[in-house]
Amino acid sequence: MSAPPLSALAPARGFLSFVSASPTPFHAVASCVSQLESAGFSRLHERESWSSSKVQHGGKYYVTRNQSSLIAFTVPPRIADGDGNHKAKPLGISVVGCHTDSPRFIVKPVSKREKVGFTQVGVETYGGGLWATWMDRDLGIAGRVTLSGAKGASDYTSHLVQIDEPILRMPTLAIHLARDQNEKFHYNSETQQVPILSLANKELNRAFVQDNNSSAEVSFADPLDISSHHSPVLLHTVARKLSDELGEQVTPAQIHDFELSLYDVQPATIGGALNEFIFSSRIDNLFSSYAALEGLIRSSQSSAPSDGRVSMIALFDNEEVGSVSAYGAESNFIESVFERVSVALRGEGESEAEAYQRTMASSFLLSTDVGHSIHPSFVEKHEENHRPLINAGIAIKTNSKQRYATTSQTVFPLRRVAAEAGVPLQELLVRNDMACGSTIGPLVSKIGLRTVDIGAPILSMHSVREMGGVKDMAYLIDLFEKFFERFGALDTLAETVD
Repeated sequence: MSAPPLSALAPARGFLSFVSASPTPFHAVASCVSQLESAGFSRLHERESWSSSKVQHGGKYYVTRNQSSLIAFTVPPRIADGDGNHKAKPLGISVVGCHTDSPRFIVKPVSKREKVGFTQVGVETYGGGLWATWMDRDLGIAGRVTLSGAKGASDYTSHLVQIDEPILRMPTLAIHLARDQNEKFHYNSETQQVPILSLANKELNRAFVQDNNSSAEVSFADPLDISSHHSPVLLHTVARKLSDELGEQVTPAQIHDFELSLYDVQPATIGGALNEFIFSSRIDNLFSSYAALEGLIRSSQSSAPSDGRVSMIALFDNEEVGSVSAYGAESNFIESVFERVSVALRGEGESEAEAYQRTMASSFLLSTDVGHSIHPSFVEKHEENHRPLINAGIAIKTNSKQRYATTSQTVFPLRRVAAEAGVPLQELLVRNDMACGSTIGPLVSKIGLRTVDIGAPILSMHSVREMGGVKDMAYLIDLFEKFFERFGALDTLAETVD
């Protein structure tokens, strides 16, 4: 097998930069916003009106929710039929749906811990991670912080922080102290995976304690004061990083709340003897999210004629824990955007309700998450005729129990798109005697949206360090770009009734 061509390496390197700048869903959305605005997209706010003067034909827009979910879309130029009628054809929206979250450890609301001379940080598991892979890794902290008085604000403001220094570590137990751990040792995520922050040396930490004025006992007396909930070292470290990023002095006393996650600070990289692999954290599912972003931006800059449809990406938070939040795939986020866009762009004489229903019936979702590549050491774990391979094409995910939303009539137009894009497709189906995961596809399709589930095959899914394919990134971006440009013309399979 030859090395990937340079045309495939460029998208992969773009992903490396994106994933390294996106240790949390908040950062992933911020990274997307930066690229969208550079490409000429304008921000919409859910609390404001989306009238026809706000959302216009030929425009490019995005909207966020909770700073961790994002929907972006382009509107085609206004094209009338031969009689100048603008209402004959339903609008139709082509959507790529992904998620921004990954399994990780999140700092607890009260994280302060000291034990036998060590300062630790209490953490909570998020999602179904391979938690043992987090042991002996160099861990940083990133997330969202609520500050008072930052940048001259008289009230409270939210800021992102990324501490890319290895300030935390979960050390394994030496083999000498548990000789059988290679065979059956299991780390308890509550008691044995509590990361070490520093030594609890009173002299070394005295300056932090005095500066933060933190008492020894946890106190809930003042709802706005969290200084006793966390180690003074942790609060001081976060404040120091915020000072650097904001360009002004931030003290621990200004920190009133936060949502902080642990992450592996080792940079993502291209690997393998032929440079064919991507080794990185959070491939599930920033791999798909980045490809969706790139596909939308490329199609928005393309000179290809419009297929008359709205092109959209929907990146949701909280997929790894069920998507049930106000900004997950099961919320009203995408349904609300669909309705507001269809109403703003409705045809002449068309009611708001009719515009929305016709748009919904004409729309289509590519639910895109990563899939399981065949594993050479565990071949028996895969159904013998459904064994996707890294860099061999994008996998179509099928499950008759509706864990995936794919049907023959939803996958066929995708096959036509893939054929035009020159992107190979594979088939993924889980064995009957094994549990099947799920995606956002079945959740979003409940609103009446035709859906097919697909994904790039990877290895080490839900590990702190996953493994994907360089060619698959190029395949996925090409597929999305062609989907946005041509789906309307290729979606011609009519339903028949006997």
